[in-house]
Amino acid sequence: MPVLQQGSSGPEVIDLQQKLLARGFDPGGSDGVFGPGTAAAVAAFQRSAKLTPDGVVGPQTAAALGLVVPPPVASLIPAVTAAMVCQMFPNTPKPNIDQNLPVVLNALVAPQMANKQMILMALGTIRAETESFLPISEGQSTFNTSPGGHPFDKYDFRTDLGNQGPPDGEKFKGRGFVQLTGRTNYLVHGNAIGLGSQLIDNPDLANEPTIAAQLLASFLKSHEQSIAKALGAGDLATARSLVNGGSNGLDRFKDAYNIGKSLIPDSVSA
Repeated sequence: MPVLQQGSSGPEVIDLQQKLLARGFDPGGSDGVFGPGTAAAVAAFQRSAKLTPDGVVGPQTAAALGLVVPPPVASLIPAVTAAMVCQMFPNTPKPNIDQNLPVVLNALVAPQMANKQMILMALGTIRAETESFLPISEGQSTFNTSPGGHPFDKYDFRTDLGNQGPPDGEKFKGRGFVQLTGRTNYLVHGNAIGLGSQLIDNPDLANEPTIAAQLLASFLKSHEQSIAKALGAGDLATARSLVNGGSNGLDRFKDAYNIGKSLIPDSVSA
């Protein structure tokens, strides 16, 4: 399903408007045109569902509204089960894990990271970055937005992220399972998974579950040797910092990693 936003039109928008109205969020009619009324209703729904209230219907909002029922995906690593991962994610709704775990595991196969260590790293990263086990957009905070500033203005001129000024801060905010951030990361990892410039032109693609999983795998692959060295030494803090650049989410990462270490077999096969 395409991303729906102001200017979109067609049967998908009619379905969206009807779903909003059924949940008590009046878009001002079901005319199939995504205008300001529909955007306001979407944002109100997103606030109620604790999603980023940007008024844009990406994969997460579409799923929350029941617009999309993705077909089940068969896991290429069946030794890692949803039951195991539910213990690693005690606060996460099981349907989210059922739906997205196979997608995440399958993304680790092609880059040859379908081993226990990197599976634990991927799952621990998701627990730290997006505990809901859904690919999401970064929310505004004092870390990314100045008092009275426009959204994500603190990222606009981050040359370490490859940003070139407004609107790069907001355009390339954190998204997906790994919270990919910055123009450079969107370009490098978009190219790595075969999207080319598509991710630069449409960064919301990073929240599509299959793409989000591939981006997570690509990011981890780019640091694989350093991550493996840190994990081999039992240094979970360094392994986490190689992804996050700091210690944000470290407690969740350690908890998921250590629980999974006792559950996932030493030998997994894809």
